[in-house]
Amino acid sequence: MPKQIGYAIVGAGDLTRHAVLPAFAAATENSRVSAIVGGDRAEAQTLAQGFRAAAYHFDKFRQCLNRDDVHAVYIALPNSLHSDYTVDAARAGRHVLCDRPMAVTADECRRMIRTCQTNRVKFMVSYRLQFQPAFVKALDLVRTGQLGTLKTFSSDVTMRIPNAEDPRLQRRLGGGSVYDLGINAIATARLLLGFDPAQVMAMTSRSSRRYGGDVDEATVALIRFPDERLAHFHSSFGEEPGSLLTVFGEEGWLRITPAYRHDVETLVLARRQGRSEEMTFPPTDQFAAEIAYFSECILSDRQPEPSGIDGLQDIRIVEAIYRSARDGRPVTLPRLARVDTPVTADAEARKLDVMKRHAS
Repeated sequence: MPKQIGYAIVGAGDLTRHAVLPAFAAATENSRVSAIVGGDRAEAQTLAQGFRAAAYHFDKFRQCLNRDDVHAVYIALPNSLHSDYTVDAARAGRHVLCDRPMAVTADECRRMIRTCQTNRVKFMVSYRLQFQPAFVKALDLVRTGQLGTLKTFSSDVTMRIPNAEDPRLQRRLGGGSVYDLGINAIATARLLLGFDPAQVMAMTSRSSRRYGGDVDEATVALIRFPDERLAHFHSSFGEEPGSLLTVFGEEGWLRITPAYRHDVETLVLARRQGRSEEMTFPPTDQFAAEIAYFSECILSDRQPEPSGIDGLQDIRIVEAIYRSARDGRPVTLPRLARVDTPVTADAEARKLDVMKRHAS
């Protein structure tokens, strides 16, 4: 195995141009761009020039996977394409770092997990929040019991999408406010509360067609966890952009705002035993940190997280949310047996070390 993991970046959209490629420029210790795959080969070629990388059209993806300098892929495609491209990469023996959400359906997630396991390649879902210093601080306060027993998680995440052709507004491409925005709240609630959910209730709104899409414009969801813990979130494509999350415990609470941004200053406000504390964290390149972490897991043959099982669990919740909104009643989630290798404390420490080394 080489000292640098070579990646084929699949997708040449805004995410790749404005976040993924700059991150690779900062994660050169163990990662590099070997190829860029896009719908327009000329555009992919332009992006690849700065990295001395190859360029391919989507039609030549399998040819790209045969390159000796491609060890992994970074999938930055519309949600409905995640499963097929992951399966193709895994069958070629290439590790997969996939943008969130993992896929559109739980069955697609299971197919991705099964194929990666069969071909013994590593798979990770790109949530990135675990590499944000503000969230790491919040997680430490929760896990060390400084807020007491947690009771409730609350989050709001909103934005406006000016382009009616945006994939996030197209059902056939896996669009919808829960898939794009709510997925962050779902994954964060599971991580902070420490349980998998038991029941979901939700309502969606499609009252406005200003964007021309065919997905929910807004969703409000309530999720019940074991031990009477609750989470609720509100996601919207039609409101003033913003994001925040709040966690309430028996002995205190904390709030992060903005909650899911990587490119702006982040504020953490905590209140414990009648005293308030305010902490500010500068912008952090979460993309560079996650790429370096995933490459490190490949080089050291360790299981990365969030794993495919985590991605599957989150998509099961998304499906339950939309089903509850459609049927107008709660949806109970059967328990999902975890089959992946647990992440040890040592692995967690290595992950945080990578985050610190690659934070800007």
